[in-house]
Amino acid sequence: MKLTLSLWQRLLGLLPGELTVHETEWLISPQQHMPLMAQRRAVIIINRARLFAMLFALLTPLWIAVDVVALPMELAAKLAGMRLMATVAFAWLVFGHHSDGTLRHAYRAMATLFAIPTLFYIASHLLLTRYHLQGLSAAIGTGYAFLPFVLLAGFAIFPLTLLESATFASPILIADGLAWLLQWQVIDWPSFSGAFWLLTLISAVATLASMSQLAFMIALVNQAVRDTLTGCFSRRSAEEMLDLQFTLAQRARRPLSVAFIDLDHFKSINDKHGHEAGDRALQSLTQAIGDTLRHGDILTRWGGEEFLLLMPETDRQQAQQALARLRRHGLGRRPDGSPLTASIGLAESQTDQAASWQQLVEIADARMYRAKQQGRDRVVAADDGARPAAAPVDVSELRTQPV
Repeated sequence: MKLTLSLWQRLLGLLPGELTVHETEWLISPQQHMPLMAQRRAVIIINRARLFAMLFALLTPLWIAVDVVALPMELAAKLAGMRLMATVAFAWLVFGHHSDGTLRHAYRAMATLFAIPTLFYIASHLLLTRYHLQGLSAAIGTGYAFLPFVLLAGFAIFPLTLLESATFASPILIADGLAWLLQWQVIDWPSFSGAFWLLTLISAVATLASMSQLAFMIALVNQAVRDTLTGCFSRRSAEEMLDLQFTLAQRARRPLSVAFIDLDHFKSINDKHGHEAGDRALQSLTQAIGDTLRHGDILTRWGGEEFLLLMPETDRQQAQQALARLRRHGLGRRPDGSPLTASIGLAESQTDQAASWQQLVEIADARMYRAKQQGRDRVVAADDGARPAAAPVDVSELRTQPV
């Protein structure tokens, strides 16, 4: 595994430590990307697809003048009609395509972007083979054969995984092979083989460039969203993920659980053993929680010794089971060797009828303080009946109590 990581780092120009072994798997498939990463990558892909489409929308009609000068008028007129249709399609992608910032819409934008010139290439190739061009006309006609090369090279501007690059490049390679095979009786096989090999090589280089972009994006996002001490997500990134996950949960009417975790007697560690010991205790906690996290769960440092655990697609009962497993595993050790304990408040969006992610966190925060008041080292997952769970929680009184 270390050899594989070292190879990726050398190929992509990364420095040691910029990607973990687990994160190198993100370069192969997008399935394990965290939601925040997927959202930001989707926005980049959509914006670059529109930029590419705008470039094509401007340049495609300008080439009509070249066709009129260099090609027979009948051929030039047919190509002009095709170019105008392609221009309209590119313009729609720039101005008429609406997106919600998800990868599904990003894939749709990319598929549309590359489908337009691919269809134009097949149609123009079949049209040009009906004419016996010579001189300048032949040179201009030959230029149409380079369109697949331009398209495959264009993949280099997108941050894509290996699987995504292969998925989008395959139709272009197939279209090029199909355009040649439709005239198999007169095909120049050496020329076809050489051109197809070059296309495949360009596709491989563009794929490597796309993966390199993705690798650097992962490294930069990690630096921006990770807490430098513990390695878990920072509060700012937690708020972004909460906003996204809460919106998705509400839209799909699915549960979202949040656990507010506060280390017990953390101040005494700093007072008796120093702040470095306190830092090691926090690192021990995050390591212990990380060892038991389920796929899809997200641990964030909310501030100081407070942590927030996001559990998408998890109802209250499932969240309680996950927290019980976490507590059985242990939360690490204090400097004196005794086990770390924490007071945990649990809230779930549907059961608690939270109107916003902020209210969901407030409910979990209030229950964490009740866990403190009830003796620490426990999980409080429901209110005591003093107020309905859906009501806004005022934690100002609770925060005045000693913890």
